[in-house]
Amino acid sequence: MNLTNPFIELGKQRGLEQGLEQGLEQGLEKGRFQGEADLVIRLLTKRLGALSGAQEKTIRGLMLEKIEALGEALLDFTSPSDLARWLRNNKQQQKMAHP
Repeated sequence: MNLTNPFIELGKQRGLEQGLEQGLEQGLEKGRFQGEADLVIRLLTKRLGALSGAQEKTIRGLMLEKIEALGEALLDFTSPSDLARWLRNNKQQQKMAHP
């Protein structure tokens, strides 16, 4: 005879639900981050021409708030040196790991 403890089963169910919810939130955040980075890179490419691999890597290494700030700042850029200056000034505040 196999008896199950309803409290253990309830705990398992709640743990599974919580894990799924956390995974969904992390996935959504990661998708938002990637989408914003992709958009800013496309806009910069359209405004300034092709970006270097190092510039793309630096942009993708920024915190989400900095990517958003770059999206606003790029409206004032007139040359690739504007981007280089912005990245230099904001490089210290990079995120160590992405969601």
